[in-house]
Formats: sequence, C-alpha cells, structure tokens
Amino acid sequence: MSRRHVSAALTALLIGGAAPLVLPAAHASAASCSSYPDWVAGKSYRTGDIVRYTDGRAYVAEHDNPGYDPTISTWFWDPYSCDSGSGNGNPSGFVVSEAQFNQMFPNRNSFYTYSGLTAALSAYPGFAGTGSDTVRKQEAAAFLANVSHETGGLVYVVEQNTANYSHYCDWSRPYGCPAGQSAYYGRGPIQLSWNFNYKAAGDALGIDLLGNPWLVQNDSAVAWKTGLWYWNTQSGPGSMTPHDAMVNQAGFGQTIRSINGSLECDGRNPAQVQSRVDAYQRFTQILGVSPGGNLYC
Repeated sequence: MSRRHVSAALTALLIGGAAPLVLPAAHASAASCSSYPDWVAGKSYRTGDIVRYTDGRAYVAEHDNPGYDPTISTWFWDPYSCDSGSGNGNPSGFVVSEAQFNQMFPNRNSFYTYSGLTAALSAYPGFAGTGSDTVRKQEAAAFLANVSHETGGLVYVVEQNTANYSHYCDWSRPYGCPAGQSAYYGRGPIQLSWNFNYKAAGDALGIDLLGNPWLVQNDSAVAWKTGLWYWNTQSGPGSMTPHDAMVNQAGFGQTIRSINGSLECDGRNPAQVQSRVDAYQRFTQILGVSPGGNLYC
C-alpha cells in the first residue's frame, strides 16, 4: 500500500452528491484589483460590495453574507473582472477556461469549484505557466487527468473506507498527530494523506494543515493548493515531479509514476494506468493540443 494515499478509486467518499456547479459570468469592470478592500473572514458584507481576496482577485457580493469565503460560497459571491487577468481572453489567466473545465467534469461535486482552482494557482505560478502554449495546456490536462482518476471525475472529496483513517498517523514524527490518530485520511484532488504530508504541505503553503487537516475538505482553494503542492514539489515513487515531467516533456507516463507508480506502473495495474491515459487524451482533445509521447509507465 502506498504511504502517500490509497487510490481514490477504491477509497473515496462523495460528500453531498451535489450537481455540477456552473458559475455565473464575471461582472465587467475596468477598476484595478488592488483598489478594492481586502476580504475579511467573518465581516458582514452587503449585496454589491467588492473585495480583493487573498489570491489578489476581486469578488462581488451577490447576496448579503457574514463574511463567507468568496471561492467557496458561490451563491453569495461572484468573480469580478479587474486587471488581474492575463489578457488571453480568460479572466482567470488559466489555460483551461471555465467552460472547458465544466466539459471535463460534467458530474463533479460542487466542492471542486473552478474559482477554487484558479485561486490556488497563485501558490505555484509555474504550473501551466511554463513553456509554450502547447506545453502549458498539456501540463494542465495532465494534472486534471490524474485528479480525475483520483477522485472519480472530481466527485470524491475524502476516503470512503473509514477503517483506513487511523492508519495515517506516524507517531515517530516529532510533531506527532495533534489533530488526532484518525485525522489524516485522504482528502482533496490528489487525496493527501499521512500526518507528515499534511505537515509538509501546510509548511509549504503557509497553512496549519497538521493542526487542522479538515481545511482540505472544507476549503476548495486549500484542497486545490494541496494537489498543486504535490504536483509541483513531490516525486513520490518516481524520479521527478509531475510538473517537471510535463515541462521537460518526459511524458504523461512519468506523472503517473510520480503519483502512484509503486502500485500501478511496470505492469502492476495496467487498467488504472489506462484510465489515467484515457482521461489525459480526452482533456488534451478538449484543449486542442496533442498529448505528446510516452503516455504509459
């Protein structure tokens, strides 16, 4: 069994069973994002208030609310266009548009918001932002394809098999398991698990995930950030990070090896590998780019 996580295909749990979420179109505005006041959690906002979130992007209150997170509470907040876009026609600056994202994940859980994903991009600006337009789109497709496999199409948020929950605490670590023996089960788009991974991801992101691992299942942007943390910084059982695999054109197969190669690669589980490859090929087609070579591991 992988020390990183148990495959979400076997161990994930649907939270809420919500229908796919389609966000309203962003409002038009020529104002600078920096001109709006910073969003403050717990502060009361009225309909029409505009704030700057922690990712530097602006949001407008669609309904009065007591300071809900704009990237989660999409009933109360909408993205508000300002000068933080990249000028590529997509206000988020991401190479995957919201329409393409919804096409990739037609049955996704509403927890996995597009705005949560784009809010997380600031943590790793090199992700889907390095190399040619083709390479950037290939990397985005590769990340989302692996995420799709791990979460059943962005349906599953946490592990299904609760009997596993107590297994993910390594008490030999000096910081122990302050949130409890059973608190470090798999969560999020790449099913982050184990106390030492929550500690490492939290330290990298500046978030206390060791003390509050539940943030990964309660805050969409945090969940996406943990997925991007693994993608951009961890090689797992592979020899390179998934980000480096795509940017250096080692091929999609190397991203599989870095994520779950000890259980799937070298003929161990060809069906699981094929599932990831199928998703990657489908997503590159949606983005209008070639998948490249070396698709298998």
